[in-house]
Amino acid sequence: MAAFETRVTRTYSQEDIQQILHLAIARQADDKDKEFSYEQLLEIAAELEISPETLKQAERDWLEQLGEIQQRQAFNAHRQGRFKKRFGNYAIVNAFLLSLDLLSGGGLSWSLYILLCCGLAAGLDGWNTFQTKGEEYELAFHRWRRQHQVKKFFNTVVNKWLKAWQI
Repeated sequence: MAAFETRVTRTYSQEDIQQILHLAIARQADDKDKEFSYEQLLEIAAELEISPETLKQAERDWLEQLGEIQQRQAFNAHRQGRFKKRFGNYAIVNAFLLSLDLLSGGGLSWSLYILLCCGLAAGLDGWNTFQTKGEEYELAFHRWRRQHQVKKFFNTVVNKWLKAWQI
């Protein structure tokens, strides 16, 4: 009788259920690379009384989130590549100026001021590049994504136009 009472009084929030099921599925799958078929996903959803329409919408949402994550990774790689190029330029220019200052006279003098200013600029540039949270990052990401979409659209139009003229 006591076991029945504890079973009845247990309640879980939706978040608790999601976490428990996530852990249970993770434990059930011995192999991390194990994949489930779409039919298995439908069976699991049916057992949880999730309608196929709700499952399809959830899958579309998940694919959209996955696409945005991939776009953010591409954006971060773009920013980091651009930073590496600019940092290389800073390093080359400052090495040249330091060499020029050393060769022109008795040691380093004026080139240290330029080195400090460029170092400050490079540090701020690095801070902005590797900062992946905040309003400024979001604005830069959305601007980059719009530019990327516009380029993709124009490339598609131009390719279709070129194919039409080849035939």
